[in-house]
Amino acid sequence: MLHEQRIISSDDAPTLADLFNERCMRSANALAYVQHRDGDWREYTWEATRAAVARWQAALIADGLCPGERVAIMCSNRWEWVVCDQAAQGLGLVTVPVYTNDRADNIAWILADAGASMLMLETVAQWKSLADRHDLPAVLQRVVCLEDTVDGSNTVVALRDWLSVGSPPYHCQPGEPDSLATIVYTSGTTGRPKGVMLSHRNILFNVQAALKLFDVFEHDLMLSFLPLSHAFERTVGYYLPMSTGTAIAYNRSIPQLAEDLAAIQPSLMISVPRIFERVYAKIMDKLATEPLLKRRLFDAAVSIGWARFLYRQGRGPWRPEQLLFSVLDLMVGRKVRAKLGGRLRFTVCGGAALAPEVARLFIGLGIPVVQGYGLTETSPIISANPLRDNLPASVGVPLPGIEVRIGPGDELLTRSPSVMLGYWNNAGATRKVIDPDGWLHTGDRASVSAAGHIHITGRSKDIIVLSNGEKVPPSDMENAIVLDALVDQVMVIGEGRPYLSALVVPNPDGFAKVGQILHLGPANEGTWSDETVHSLLMQHVQQRTATFPGYAQVRRLAIVPEPWTPDNGLATPTLKLRRNEILRRYHHLTEQLYAGH
Repeated sequence: MLHEQRIISSDDAPTLADLFNERCMRSANALAYVQHRDGDWREYTWEATRAAVARWQAALIADGLCPGERVAIMCSNRWEWVVCDQAAQGLGLVTVPVYTNDRADNIAWILADAGASMLMLETVAQWKSLADRHDLPAVLQRVVCLEDTVDGSNTVVALRDWLSVGSPPYHCQPGEPDSLATIVYTSGTTGRPKGVMLSHRNILFNVQAALKLFDVFEHDLMLSFLPLSHAFERTVGYYLPMSTGTAIAYNRSIPQLAEDLAAIQPSLMISVPRIFERVYAKIMDKLATEPLLKRRLFDAAVSIGWARFLYRQGRGPWRPEQLLFSVLDLMVGRKVRAKLGGRLRFTVCGGAALAPEVARLFIGLGIPVVQGYGLTETSPIISANPLRDNLPASVGVPLPGIEVRIGPGDELLTRSPSVMLGYWNNAGATRKVIDPDGWLHTGDRASVSAAGHIHITGRSKDIIVLSNGEKVPPSDMENAIVLDALVDQVMVIGEGRPYLSALVVPNPDGFAKVGQILHLGPANEGTWSDETVHSLLMQHVQQRTATFPGYAQVRRLAIVPEPWTPDNGLATPTLKLRRNEILRRYHHLTEQLYAGH
C-alpha cells in the first residue's frame, strides 16, 4: 500500500511538468540524482533540482521563448539534461533530444526540421562542428554551452553567463495531456530520421502501464547509461523513477561503466544486449584460460542456476542437484554479481534480441534479466517479461492497456494511448504506419503464444530472400556470430543471391591473441588478407551458426577492417547498422563474394 501511495498517478500529474512538480512537493528533501563532478559523486535533492530548473526558466523567459517552441538538448546523461528538459516542460516548450555521437550534417538537419529556437550542448567542440554549417535553422536564436570556455557571440553563451541570478520562481504552466511534449527523431537506418511526436499522455500512460508489471520503489537506486536521447532510457530510466521517487545515478561513460557499477551499486538498470554481450565475451575469454576444474565449476553454477530459475518459473522440475546451488553461488555467482555492483534486483534489456546463451548465463548466475520490446513510436514499451513470468526467448507480454495483434505477413500491430501523435512535418509517413483504426504497424514480424508471450521472428524490411525463395532473418544469425571473441561487428547479406555471405569487422583484441599463436604481425589489412586468418574466422562463424538450417549457413565472408560507427555514417547513434549504406560502401567486396555465381 505504501508503494502505491508513493507512485504519482496520471490523475495527479497529467503532464510531465506536473509529474516533476508533484514529486518535488512530495519528496522535497529526498535524494533525486547522483552525478560525478570535480572528482567526486555529488548528490542533488528534488528541491535543489527544482531551484535549478527555476533559474533555467528565468533565462528562457528572458530570451523570449514562447509555449510550443522547440528546445534541442545535445548532451550526455547528466543532471543538466533533466534540468533543461524540466525547465522547458514547465514553460510549455517542446524538447528535442539530439544524440551527441550523431554526424554534424544529421544534427543540423534535425535542428532545421524541428525548427529549434534554442540548443543546449555540452562542449565547445560540439558547437564548432556545427557553427559553419549553412543549413542550421534561421530560428535558432540561442546556443547554451555547459563549458565555460565559450568565445562569446550574440548566439552562443556559456551556461554560467546565461543563467539568472537569485532565486526566481518555478513555473508549471497548465498543459493539456494530449499536447505535444517532445519530438524524438528515430535513428534513421534508411534515409533521414523522422521526428516522432509524443504527447504527455503518450509517455505517462506508458510509465503507468510499466509500473503495473514491475515493482519499483523509492529506496531503489537506478544507474543510467543509455542515452537519454533514446526513448527507452528516457521513459523507463527518467520519467518512471520520477513517478516512484527513485533516485538516479549517471554513469560517467561506457568505458567507466564497470567502475561506476562498483561505486554506485545500483538496484535497477536499463540496458541493451550489447552490454551483456561484451561482459559475456570477457567472461568466456577469461574462462578459456582457467584450469579445467574451475571451468567445470562455472558451467555447473550456470546450469544448476538455470534449472533453479526454470523450476521457480514453473517451467521445469525440481532436481536434487539444485541443493548445490548455494555452494556454487558462493563460489561463482556472487563474484560475477559483484562485478555489476552486487545489488541488482533486476535489469530490463531492450533495443534488440538478447542471445539465448547470454540470457542463460546471467540468469543462471542470479542476475534477473528481463527483455522488453517497443518502438519510439509507442513511447516506447509495448511488451516486457514480468519477473514472475520471465520467458527469455520472448519479448514478454503486452503491458496492461496495450493491444497487440498479428496482421498480414505476420506483422505485429499495436494500439494504445502510447501510440504517437504522428511524425513531425510528415503526414504521409504517419498514414503509412497508423491505419484508420488506430493500429500502428511495427514493421516487425512476430507470433503470440497461447500464454500471451510475444516472439519477434524478424524485421519485415530486413528479411533476406535468397534466389531459391528461402527467407532468412539476418538478425538471428548476426546475434549468434557477434558473440565470438574474434568478431566485433557482422552483417549477413544475400538478398536475391544463391547463398548467404557475411561482412565481418574483426575484434582487434581477439585477433591479437590469435596473431601471437600464428606468429602474425600486428592486426592490419595485411593480417586480414592472410589465408590462415580468413579460414580461422570462417571456421568460427560456421561454429556459431551450426544450429541454423542448411540454407541459412554463411558460405563466404569478407573482412572489413573499418568499424561501423555513427562518425563514418555506417551506424546510427544507437549503433544499429545502416545496412544500405554498408552495402553501398562495400559494393566491391560483396560482388567478389558472389563472383562466378
